[in-house]
Amino acid sequence: MDMIDTQTWTILAGVAVLALIALAVWFFYKKKQSHRLQERFGPEYGRTVDELGGRTKAESELKAREKRVERFDIVTLSPSEAARFSQAWNALQGRFVDNPKDVVVQADQLVRQLMLKRGYPMGDFERRAADISVDHPAVVEHYRAAQAIAVRDKRGEANTEELRKAVVHYRDLFDELLEVRETKQGVMSAK
Repeated sequence: MDMIDTQTWTILAGVAVLALIALAVWFFYKKKQSHRLQERFGPEYGRTVDELGGRTKAESELKAREKRVERFDIVTLSPSEAARFSQAWNALQGRFVDNPKDVVVQADQLVRQLMLKRGYPMGDFERRAADISVDHPAVVEHYRAAQAIAVRDKRGEANTEELRKAVVHYRDLFDELLEVRETKQGVMSAK
């Protein structure tokens, strides 16, 4: 009888140790995954945690975004397409002094055209911002700030300085989505 009790206790102790090891591995995995999401999404991680009221919900949402965006066919623009978009942006900025309200609307439209050309689907604003946050987390706040000003402007609550800031926010997003830079010779090249 003592042999069975010792053997039973040994088995139970082994199961308990395995359970503790499994629990430790699970906690390590969750911590590593949280760190990965924080690194990838930056400030967007904290904003999502605040918005959804907790890490678990936020991390589920961020992982769902990643999976959704993986299915998109995001393309790099050809140099001629990038140049065309750049010229359109430069022309848009040149019209700001004469008509700041229309330029904010046009900046939003040009950003949407660029997103569509790159392969992002055109859902509602929050879905577009969420999609952008996966590959461009550093500028998604610019998009949100520009959109907030545009909404205030539609209600007649934005002044010219705020409209200027909206265009600057849109430009930061636009430049990031364009994914090209000018070389010293003035030629556009891919990032």
